[in-house]
Amino acid sequence: MRRAQSALEYLFMVAVALILVAITLRVILSSVRSINGVISNYTATIREEIIQNL
Repeated sequence: MRRAQSALEYLFMVAVALILVAITLRVILSSVRSINGVISNYTATIREEIIQNL
């Protein structure tokens, strides 16, 4: 009985770890997309400013 309980606890810990990894990856990927959009807008604005100043 104790062995089955230990195995079940282990499976729950693995499940929690995988959920935390999934949440972390989701946050990181969302942040990367957001930063990519900001950089893209920034470079477009700078490009327009440079063209206007020429």
